[in-house]
Amino acid sequence: MHFEFLVEDVSGVKALKIIVPKLLKEDTYNFHHYKGIGRIPKGLRPKSDANRRILLDQLPRLLQGFGRVPSYGNRFIIVICDLDKKDKKSFLAELNGVLNACNPKPDACFCLAIEEFEAWYLGDLPAVRKAYPRAKNIVLSNYVNDSICDTWEVLADAVYKGGRNALSSKSWHIIGTQKSVWAETISPHMNVETNVSPSFQYFRDKVQSIAAAAV
Repeated sequence: MHFEFLVEDVSGVKALKIIVPKLLKEDTYNFHHYKGIGRIPKGLRPKSDANRRILLDQLPRLLQGFGRVPSYGNRFIIVICDLDKKDKKSFLAELNGVLNACNPKPDACFCLAIEEFEAWYLGDLPAVRKAYPRAKNIVLSNYVNDSICDTWEVLADAVYKGGRNALSSKSWHIIGTQKSVWAETISPHMNVETNVSPSFQYFRDKVQSIAAAAV
């Protein structure tokens, strides 16, 4: 099986380049990062130039493209994005509406990080502690997996000097850079089999089941 992973930002791809080889042994894959999540356009017609690379704005075009290009062998597209504070059921319905509008329709599915990608790191507290031995245990122990709680800010409170207040006062470029640092420092320590984030478990099981079905 060949996978195409579409991810909303650079930090997510940096993490997945470390995580996915732990999930897949003989399969092939590519990663595509975008410059933010954006919104699904009304009428499924992108409002921004493709060069801006906004994931949801370009999603109709992207999925149509995968559907029209012949696949030599098995290929599956997995779109990964943050739920943020959206309603999960409604958001998934919107995403699947984009996919179902494609003709021909590619093999694809959607995996949501709840609330944000950092929930997948916080699903493996031993990995966080190995990456940051001085992490604040009271913050980590109070975190409820996949809760809607400003997830990256919780991780910042645990591991970043000055916590969320110090980091959120900086530009989005600096925040994005810090998210990439977390991806590169925590992901290598993650145990994909024991991660307790429900949304990570869904992603893991979905990827592995698709790969197993192709054998």
